[in-house]
Amino acid sequence: MVGQIYLNMLAEHPWFRVAAVSGNTTVGKRLIEAYGGKGEVPPKLRDLEVLPSDPKKFDADLIFSCLPTEAAKTVEPEFARAGFPVVSDASAHRYHDDVPLLVPEVNPEHLELIELQRSKRGWDGFIVTTPNCTTMTFVPPLKPLLDTQGVRHLDVVTMQSVSGAGYGGVPSMAILGNVIPYIRGEEEKVSAEPRKIMGKLVNGRVEPAPFKVDATCTRVPTLVGHLASVTVELAKEFDLEEVRDALESFRGLPQRLELPTAPRQPVIVMNEPDRPQPRLDAEAGDVKGMPVFVGRLRRGTRERTLRFVSLSNNLVRGAAGVAILTAELLHATGRV
Repeated sequence: MVGQIYLNMLAEHPWFRVAAVSGNTTVGKRLIEAYGGKGEVPPKLRDLEVLPSDPKKFDADLIFSCLPTEAAKTVEPEFARAGFPVVSDASAHRYHDDVPLLVPEVNPEHLELIELQRSKRGWDGFIVTTPNCTTMTFVPPLKPLLDTQGVRHLDVVTMQSVSGAGYGGVPSMAILGNVIPYIRGEEEKVSAEPRKIMGKLVNGRVEPAPFKVDATCTRVPTLVGHLASVTVELAKEFDLEEVRDALESFRGLPQRLELPTAPRQPVIVMNEPDRPQPRLDAEAGDVKGMPVFVGRLRRGTRERTLRFVSLSNNLVRGAAGVAILTAELLHATGRV
């Protein structure tokens, strides 16, 4: 499913051209045959032959990987060893000390790890990873809070759409009219990833940010868009309007560089009492699906606590879109 989003976004991209696609069970088929009726294939890509995931078969400058974790563990290093830059939204290499875990607006300086990775592993290429789609739901609004107020602790409850599990991920009889209060492996990712993303790069390694994250991850019967209810304990007392201004004025390096997939405003604060909502907002924005929407901004009952609800498109901002934005940043900074 994420692979289809990549192809839709790349089909008319101003900088990149899709040169090849790879697969496993569909090797040798035309792309339109590989889709098997699941989704619409961009017309100009329909006749691409699905190749095996072998670096020797590829004539390309950049690899996007949305492989399952076990496959990514072996395939991605093979491509990096063969000289390819790999941008991956798989979890296989996210936690390695020499692999950047990147949100382009939040920690572009972590790309400096690439040279360390190449030197340490003897690779001509490299791997850069992007976060779990749920982490992306609240990390962009957390960045200006960390910068202006300091962050001590987060409590996060997520309501994650069924598309996060792919076409065959959640049986309809399990999810329709239901909420599943557990997603295997998700809470561990949501607890660990923000600390690496927001950590400081010191002497060639990332020192994790000092705050902790308590997460409860649930699956709900919505189609697209992960919603999170967030309570943040800040390091100092705050003015609610100043916090609102910090969120609304937040911009990152992709916005300053005017990268093609960068939304003009990465965090959009909504004033309606019942927004954001997945059905109404997950595919909104000047770059469709790329902003993170924040609503219900309010104080908590404890001192220095801020509460809000945030929403991101798990297939775009949480997966293909952030990887493409990362690749644009690599290109704009001369790394690709």
